Amino acid sequence: MDLYVFLENHQVGYQRFDHPPVYTVAEANRLVPDLPGIHTKNLFLRDKKAKRFFLLVCRDDRSIKLQQLARQVGVSKLSLGSSERLLDVLGVEPGSVSILALVNDVKLRVELVVDGAVWEANAITAHPLVNTTTLVIQKADLEHFLQATGHKPLILDLSEQPSG
Repeated sequence: MDLYVFLENHQVGYQRFDHPPVYTVAEANRLVPDLPGIHTKNLFLRDKKAKRFFLLVCRDDRSIKLQQLARQVGVSKLSLGSSERLLDVLGVEPGSVSILALVNDVKLRVELVVDGAVWEANAITAHPLVNTTTLVIQKADLEHFLQATGHKPLILDLSEQPSG
């Protein structure tokens, strides 16, 4: 599916910024201009048996304890999904994972988990399925996008995950 056609058809507004390819938060901080909105880190996760998939969207400076997050989402263990599974489920390559990849999850196989700090932000930054562009999306447009894709976010406070 063409993401830009989807955004236009569903009247999801955005600002577009092109830049060199970035694969990590550190590269993005170095190569992407200072954009308005909260900068995010996105993790494609799976449970122990790869029966449930999760997309975690959190602040880019957030340190995530997967064991604690697993308890918060109700599974025994979480780990990073493979690049093959990422391509199969969300249709993107590593380095291009973002909340916008949910446009490819038409079977609703992915559970969206959003850091409360991201959810409360006025705008977020997200790759539009490639790591050479970043879109700034206002909160109302993000909510509209999620409604259009059928994804309901689980909002979690990840500011102070207890140890363990």
